[in-house]
Amino acid sequence: MKIYTKTGDTGKTSLLGGRRVSKAELRIDAYGTVDELNSFIGLLRDQEINKKRETLLKEIQDRLFTIGATLASEPGKENIKKPDLHEEDLELLEKEIDEMETQLPQLRHFILPGGHQSVSFCHVARTVCRRTERCVIDLMEIEHVDEIIVKYLNRLSDYLFVLGRLIAQELGVEEVTWKPRI
Repeated sequence: MKIYTKTGDTGKTSLLGGRRVSKAELRIDAYGTVDELNSFIGLLRDQEINKKRETLLKEIQDRLFTIGATLASEPGKENIKKPDLHEEDLELLEKEIDEMETQLPQLRHFILPGGHQSVSFCHVARTVCRRTERCVIDLMEIEHVDEIIVKYLNRLSDYLFVLGRLIAQELGVEEVTWKPRI
């Protein structure tokens, strides 16, 4: 099988289920942004500091593929076999967030992203996650999207924020707080 099919050369692509749609359609943008997020999670997973979190980050990537498959499926085609998200997926992220927060000082100010490349990668992943969430919510306003997808993305962005803080602490990088000019 060749990687190129030439079927998209006219600006159309196929949803799982067969329907051809414009590559500019909101559904395509939503699952394309999930793919972008997944790539940034891969970049995070590749950071030496995250070797001990490699299994969890790979699981997150698996869940993002699940979300992508769900969003790439033609609405109303229930016979398409694909994986699903479960409440346990949300609970895992919440458990991880709670565990990380026990190791961190209480947050009292906004934090400026940066301080180390690994921390910055985490913040980039977080902001792409927030954009992904917005894309999915936009899609939700015109078509049915299972609410658990938005919940998962929301929780994942929280996880990535706290992970960025923990990575900074593990690397001995000072968190720079935002001090607004008044």
